[in-house]
Amino acid sequence: MSDCSRPFRLVVNKVAAQPAIAGVYLITDQGDNLMERVRAALAGGVSAVQYRAKGKPREACLAEGGELKQLCRSFGASLIVNDDMSLARELDADGVHLGQDDGGVVAARELLGPGKIIGKSTHNLDEAIQAEQDGADYIGFGAMYPTASKVVTHIPGTSGLAAIRDRIRIPVVAIGGITTGNACRVIDAGADAVAVISSVLSCPRPDRAAMELKLLFNRNRPFPRGSVLSIAGSDSGGGAGIQADIKTITLLGSYAASVLTALTAQNTRGVSSIHGLPPSFVIDQLDTVLSDIPVDVIKTGMLHTPAIISALAEWLNERKAIIPLVIDPVIIAKGGAALMDRDAIHIFREQLLPQAYLLTPNVPEAERLLGRPVRSEEEMKEAARELHALGAANVLLKGGHLAGRLSSDILYDGSEWHTFSAERVFTCNTHGTGCSCASAIATFLAQGEPLRCAVEKGKKFITAAIRLARPLGKGHSPVNHFLAAQETMRHQGPDKE
Repeated sequence: MSDCSRPFRLVVNKVAAQPAIAGVYLITDQGDNLMERVRAALAGGVSAVQYRAKGKPREACLAEGGELKQLCRSFGASLIVNDDMSLARELDADGVHLGQDDGGVVAARELLGPGKIIGKSTHNLDEAIQAEQDGADYIGFGAMYPTASKVVTHIPGTSGLAAIRDRIRIPVVAIGGITTGNACRVIDAGADAVAVISSVLSCPRPDRAAMELKLLFNRNRPFPRGSVLSIAGSDSGGGAGIQADIKTITLLGSYAASVLTALTAQNTRGVSSIHGLPPSFVIDQLDTVLSDIPVDVIKTGMLHTPAIISALAEWLNERKAIIPLVIDPVIIAKGGAALMDRDAIHIFREQLLPQAYLLTPNVPEAERLLGRPVRSEEEMKEAARELHALGAANVLLKGGHLAGRLSSDILYDGSEWHTFSAERVFTCNTHGTGCSCASAIATFLAQGEPLRCAVEKGKKFITAAIRLARPLGKGHSPVNHFLAAQETMRHQGPDKE
């Protein structure tokens, strides 16, 4: 074989320049089990940790700070010391954050050197401009809202942040009272990062709280906005499965990656045969994609075999950093074919379901998972509560299979119920509804929408896709992804760049 006929691979390594400070900026508290909670928050996507060591002996600060430094290094995050330039130098931390009365930026630069990150707290435009002129790498700006962590005498809020944003060229960290409930307004006002304490560290699951905040920063990116990895089976008819997922994700404006679990011989009338892929090859696909492509949300569909479900659950458990997981528990095909047997359902419940950020069963799937009928909205609520108790962080139980003028879906997060209703469309053009709905929600999450908003948008998309569906084939025709996406994107507003 001549040299020119040999196959070759071109490998290009591109490293994107990122701001030194961006995303979720965690400030430590004085509570117990700090390392355990910070480790969880880092797994959820915290990019910088500010160590506050008020009132502790020097030896304790050095020991605790050193442990935090190792944790941050293992996750690729920055360690910033609050106020104390000498401690930052002794720890060889990544930088220091200074209050208005805690020393100057120039002095900190002279002590720590040119390679360290220097931040400065500011409360108005003049202070922000001065910090930038002095050579600060970022400013803290606030407070955005009242906070219990300190006495706040000045609250410029999101309007104050928006007013200075165009005047400041270095990253701005918004400070004060920020939670997952108000962070969108702060980010939309121009924050490059949000500083949080209790809204992450006081949560039972700091990893999930940090992950939710991290995703919100995608909301102002250009399209394609965010990325979704679909792990599912192939539908040769193109109406459901990984084909429906890719159509939905792409048409709604995100990047779609895929991992195949099974091949089906399928059309609108049903599934004639299934060829499952080896679990090792499923994991090879996962490893290969995620070693190169940043993925914001993982969505699963047809997993098919107990071995694949178990391998995926183990793979997810072993990951250091978590990726939000939207699970569509594909158990029965539209034509009635079983896509998950009893053993697979058992392993799914025990190993994979507890890792779900969002579980999206329809009524028949909920019945299979719980082993009992679900016949009304009240029974849907009870079923959602039981599925949450099995470990899913959030459950969206879809009521399309029940009777009535309205088709209502119920979202349960462990404490609150939210109902999403739409006029029922009486049609048999519903092939791929479950796959497409879950993919739409995953897409909106990847684009920086909070969960409730992502579900609401996903509901509107799938309702439009059913309403606009056109007959195709001789069975259950697929929904209309194209026209539904056009309608959804018209209502989404212009691209924010």
